[in-house]
Amino acid sequence: MTRTFLAFFMLLSSLIFAQNKLNVIPYPQNVQLNNGNFSIPDVLILSDDLPENETEYFKKRLNSEIRFKISKKAEAQLIYSQLPNAPAGKEEFYILEVSPKQIHIQSYTKQGYFLALQTVSQLFENYKTEKKIPALKIEDQPKFAWRGMHLDVCRHFFTVAEVKQYIDYLAMYKLNTFHWHLTDDQGWRIEIKKYPKLTQIGSKRKESMIGAYVDNTFDGKPYGPYFYTQEEIKDVVKYAQERHITVVPEIEMPGHALAALSAYPELACTKGPFEPATKWGVFDDVFCPKDETFTFLENVLEEVIRLFPSQYIHIGGDECPKTRWKECAHCQELIKKNNLKDEHGLQSYFIHRIEKFVNSKGRKIIGWDEILEGGLAPNAAVMSWTGVNGGIEAAKSKHFAVMTPGAYCYFDHYQGDPQSEPNAFGGFTPLDKVYSYNPIPSELNAEQAQYILGVQANLWAEYILDFKQVQYMIFPRLMALSEVGWGTSDPKNYKEFENRVISQFKVLDKMKVNYARSIYNISGKVIPSNNGIAYELSTSQNSNGIRYTLDGTNPTVQSETYRNPVSVPNSLTIKSAYFEDGQLKSAISEQKFTVSKTTGKKITLEQQPSENYSFGGAFTLIDGIIGNPRQLGKTWLGFQGKDVTATIDFGQKTGFSEVYFNTLENKGSWIHLAKSAKIFVSDDQKNFKLIKEIGKEEIQNAKGKIRLNVGAQNTKYLKVIIENAGIIPAGNPGADSKAWLFVDEIGVN
Repeated sequence: MTRTFLAFFMLLSSLIFAQNKLNVIPYPQNVQLNNGNFSIPDVLILSDDLPENETEYFKKRLNSEIRFKISKKAEAQLIYSQLPNAPAGKEEFYILEVSPKQIHIQSYTKQGYFLALQTVSQLFENYKTEKKIPALKIEDQPKFAWRGMHLDVCRHFFTVAEVKQYIDYLAMYKLNTFHWHLTDDQGWRIEIKKYPKLTQIGSKRKESMIGAYVDNTFDGKPYGPYFYTQEEIKDVVKYAQERHITVVPEIEMPGHALAALSAYPELACTKGPFEPATKWGVFDDVFCPKDETFTFLENVLEEVIRLFPSQYIHIGGDECPKTRWKECAHCQELIKKNNLKDEHGLQSYFIHRIEKFVNSKGRKIIGWDEILEGGLAPNAAVMSWTGVNGGIEAAKSKHFAVMTPGAYCYFDHYQGDPQSEPNAFGGFTPLDKVYSYNPIPSELNAEQAQYILGVQANLWAEYILDFKQVQYMIFPRLMALSEVGWGTSDPKNYKEFENRVISQFKVLDKMKVNYARSIYNISGKVIPSNNGIAYELSTSQNSNGIRYTLDGTNPTVQSETYRNPVSVPNSLTIKSAYFEDGQLKSAISEQKFTVSKTTGKKITLEQQPSENYSFGGAFTLIDGIIGNPRQLGKTWLGFQGKDVTATIDFGQKTGFSEVYFNTLENKGSWIHLAKSAKIFVSDDQKNFKLIKEIGKEEIQNAKGKIRLNVGAQNTKYLKVIIENAGIIPAGNPGADSKAWLFVDEIGVN
């Protein structure tokens, strides 16, 4: 009887274990969980015919978890078989079978074997407490061929050892492309033998911007010289190849060229002198499209191509102001001579000419979506960053595209409450938002979708001072990107993914990775309620552990327990935190509310904000939260080239005499104060009466903090039209581009 019961218990345990999802990221395409388990030994016996390079990486990854022994295949616990006759597109395919006695990997290529080993590594790491891995069969391959991470080493530099660590992080989660941003206004980071002044002059700057951009403060400390020698470049490329990762170099052109022009000013439209930029942003001085410039760039690319075996060479192409070109006699003559429409046509001419050279070397170019301006070069691929439209346009014209929209894939954005996060560029891109991204735009049909190569996240380093901060910004968001790129993400089951992420933290802890713990912090969301608004609190942990206060004091374990959204009937400050076993486990979150008669009312927008700055949608403008000008992520709406037309429905006639709202100015980031504002009222939402109008001068005098006396009003509808500054004028960063308009709370008193 006892033995029968024991056998039944063991079978039941095995079945329960098998019903749970595997604790791995990215989740495989096909998983079959079987009865039984592979017991994790103290010493794992490896077959003596395993591919050497990949196996050594596997051993190194698990060297603190387990010991290894080499033996004949018949006696081994980990064996490998190469599948014959590899079909096209199956380079990353693998089969992994775990039985109670053995782990068997099959693949067509060593790359597939390497990817399988990442799965095996995670199984050993995540099931070591149980000392057993479930018996299973996995058939797996990624959905997307390009699964990338970018690293900017120009604003702040990272050593060869740190770049290698970065590449290891990509390998852990099965990304296969490292986009290395090597040149920009603030620094030239790659040795070019033919042009030594690029690193002698362009790899250093006299000081660096520090703190928030709006502060316009500098550290007064020389930065550099910092660059990679060609031998170091070769070393990194080899290191990445051993991990089956392609390194794609980026050499910026025609814009973001100040570091290069500092070394060789004759390549500009004006005489200079120039120096590497000490602040962030976009600058008017760019490469002039004259023959000596193309000779220079071709010589640079010649050396770059010899160093990097990647199919694609990234040539930038983004944020190129046309101010200098408009003023340059040579440029204007070139436009006439080649029957170009305008300066955008000149940009297309520039990119076409560079592409022709790169193609002659057997390579292809890829660039940011501005390379679409004036017409896309014949064989160019597009990296779509300003949104998804660049990728859509490329795919519809049968050009390949990599999707990397800022709203989902910019890891220099905040990932938690900006008040408790280190200073970041702006935006708000939490883990769940990254996980929700689908790289295939719905606007594409099946044939067009085949031109979407994949997905990439970007890490710009303006506010990233050291490698610990690099780690903080990419983890755990890298895990969400990994599963999106693999094609197995399921936003409907985000909580299940979140649990797998948390289980990965013990591995990162062991590696001493400084990952963000925002996932543990309290997340607050303003929601409409019968009385106006309420504040909904949540955490990845048990919500019964949330404590909060309404009087501005810090919560303790004795504070009010959160059970339902907290009503906000008037102006107050809510502080919240998560406690476990009587101990504070999260940062203390704080939210101040300024309640007015518009708070929580119905609001509509005629034009929607940019995806990058759309958190909360129109409701953000009447949620009782005044935006922090240092933190653009959660509490501001951003509109590029669009006016704000907001209509608020009070529900009944409401009396007020003051209307207020805020706009921002940060010209270095293309953010300009509004040109004008108009206030209207209506009782029927059809016939609106203008009650107040102000112009640019009044808005500038108020520094964007608008408080308007509109006289005694009693109305049901309020319409506020805030006019965008339009096209950025010459002499400003981003000249000739559409200005950004940032707006926060619209209130009345």
